Amino acid sequence: MSDLLKNIGRLFLFVLAQVFILNQIPPLHSFIIPYIYYLFILWLPFSTSRFVLMIAGFACGLTLDYFTKTPGLHAACCVLIAYFRPFLINILVPQQGAEMNFREPSVKSLGLAPYLTYVLIMTLLHHFFVFLLEALQFGGIVYFIGKTLASTVVSMVLVIILELLFPRKQKFITNT
Repeated sequence: MSDLLKNIGRLFLFVLAQVFILNQIPPLHSFIIPYIYYLFILWLPFSTSRFVLMIAGFACGLTLDYFTKTPGLHAACCVLIAYFRPFLINILVPQQGAEMNFREPSVKSLGLAPYLTYVLIMTLLHHFFVFLLEALQFGGIVYFIGKTLASTVVSMVLVIILELLFPRKQKFITNT
């Protein structure tokens, strides 16, 4: 299967899981809102240019915005994490490291600690920006920070569960 078809399939699976499963969990929605759809951006190949990342992030966010009736909220957050993704990968991955050997970020390509750091920072950035734009104020700063941290913890647990249940087959770039 080509990388393009695989990534389009991921986009739709993540958005459908977000809309029809995670957004339908009522007890969590008063304070904790789990998100996984942004993993589509985090799992794109290393070789993806920043421009393509930002277009893909916009498409991902806009698709979720369509289903959740939040015009531009998720699109803005996805474009933000798509913009910062290359910076973070350059910091976490040593030069001539994983991006030269593997196609996409994963536990296998980055190692456990750098991968979890990568996902945690991007999740915090995403959640912080979502909840900031949602409220458009810092009033109730303790509530805002609590909601961001609690949702980040739940989302990180979901990411770890996804990584354990659905391990991605990593291909070396040199083997293609």
